[in-house]
Amino acid sequence: MKKLVYLLVLTSLQFINATDDETVKDESKLDKILNEHDWQKFAEYEQELSADSEDKSVDENSNDEEFGSLLADFGRNFNSLPLLAPNGFSCYSCEAPNCSHPHVCAGASHCYTASVRDAHGEEHFSKGCTNTHAFVCKTESYDGRHSHQKHGHSAQYSIQCCQGDMCNENAEFPELEPVPVVEKEPVPSFADQNGHILKLLLAVICPVAILGLLVIVILMIMRYKHNKRMEELNQVDRQYQEEMVGLRAQAAGDSTLREIFDDSMTSGSGSGLPFLVQRTLAKQISLRECIGKGRYGEVWRGVWHGESIAVKIFFSRDEASWQRETEIYSTTLLRHENILGYIGSDCTSRNSCTQLWLVTHYHPLGSLYDHLNRTALSKVETLRILLSTITGLVHLHTEIFGTQGKPAIAHRDIKTKNILVRADGTCVIADFGLAVTHTQTTGETNIPQNPRVGTKRYMSPEILDMSMNMQSFESFRRVDVYAFALVMWEVTRRCMSHEGVEDYALPFHEMVAPDPGFEDMHKVVCVDGFRPLIEERWEEDKVLSGLGRLMRDCWHENSSVRLPALRIKKSLMKIAQLEPKLGLEMSE
Repeated sequence: MKKLVYLLVLTSLQFINATDDETVKDESKLDKILNEHDWQKFAEYEQELSADSEDKSVDENSNDEEFGSLLADFGRNFNSLPLLAPNGFSCYSCEAPNCSHPHVCAGASHCYTASVRDAHGEEHFSKGCTNTHAFVCKTESYDGRHSHQKHGHSAQYSIQCCQGDMCNENAEFPELEPVPVVEKEPVPSFADQNGHILKLLLAVICPVAILGLLVIVILMIMRYKHNKRMEELNQVDRQYQEEMVGLRAQAAGDSTLREIFDDSMTSGSGSGLPFLVQRTLAKQISLRECIGKGRYGEVWRGVWHGESIAVKIFFSRDEASWQRETEIYSTTLLRHENILGYIGSDCTSRNSCTQLWLVTHYHPLGSLYDHLNRTALSKVETLRILLSTITGLVHLHTEIFGTQGKPAIAHRDIKTKNILVRADGTCVIADFGLAVTHTQTTGETNIPQNPRVGTKRYMSPEILDMSMNMQSFESFRRVDVYAFALVMWEVTRRCMSHEGVEDYALPFHEMVAPDPGFEDMHKVVCVDGFRPLIEERWEEDKVLSGLGRLMRDCWHENSSVRLPALRIKKSLMKIAQLEPKLGLEMSE
């Protein structure tokens, strides 16, 4: 019993301060007090411990108060302990920590069963006799929660007593409370988290912001250099100011032949490239908008010296067409009011791509194809279009003799998309990439080495069946006449009469696909012998019926029967005179 009391007291000392060496040194003193059963000395010892504990820290004071309360409880119980009875109960006894070495003890007032868990978490079990019922059996169990809450470790014990011989032999050891789990309030860490998030944001945002500023600075520098370079390129060279004045976009035919030669529009040879090729014409032009696209490239509206001009940009693969068209436009005496006005050619580089430029006059109404799709025509407008177009074709087909003469030129790709409408309703012929030239004095026919062929829909029968005489320049003239007849049919369909007007349609639209092949056109034109349909309403109108007869003569299967361009022009003028009022308007 003495050892149990000692164990309880020692355990209490351990969980209060397991590292206090002075408490461990007092074990012998406490043992002596217990052996002498001198409870007065035990109480004095308790007071001595309480006095010594007043000098400790705040945490130790709380532990001493808890230990002092425990000893006070022990002291009150010790004061009422009776002396050991000579006779009593026999009890089952075994020693801690695992209740080993069992034996029987006698003379007990009570038998006990004890479980103790020290501050290190080790459990001790024991059974035995006790005559100090008030000290042992009336001492409450201790769970060590307060100590564990402050120090993270504590001791626990629990004792059960019984009366009777060997009453504790089969008694189970009392269960101890689980080791206290103290839920300490977490220390707020919002400040640390916010600081971490702020650092992370700064680490991400700062480099991005610096990089963005660098990009903006670089773009501003590049834009400044670009604007400066464009200003330099747009400055007109004073040395060539007089030459350029004569090349500004203006209505074709406004200049005389003397003005053309005096202003040196070409190199003087009649076939060379214009001077503006050497003057970097492309650098003086500002492109504004794309107004057309085709197989050859694109057409842009540009501004040159404050006036709108047209820039035909060829794909690099179509260099032969650009070269040929530049040569044709550079031909002496080609300038005509019904031929598209030519300004110059240039080869430039944009976005690391080579571009071939052909600069001409600009006509806002666009091509005849677009014009016919937009609006129906009166008879005056119809004849004005046809007469101006055939007049330009006559000028092409005619050879002008002389020292600075003009060769005869066959277009080879006459169609509504290659005819442009001027603001006054007249037309000009454009696109000379397939043109053929002929000089009668030398008998030479210059056929371009160009992989391009004409538009299949407008090809004449002799081209489709490959019976054309390529050595005769007259054959090329007749090909143009056949194509012009199809253009006449397209225009006449859109001419209004009392019976109305037809919708615009391409030749052979009801017989072939939108993009017909060579074999398709050969079957329709050569094998089946079809031609575009002459509408019934045309026969009831003098002008329209006359146009119908004229176009039949022009698309005849036998090319030698077709009318020459000059004869077609005269026939159109006679048709215009069928109605006096119409003839008067045309003469005006």
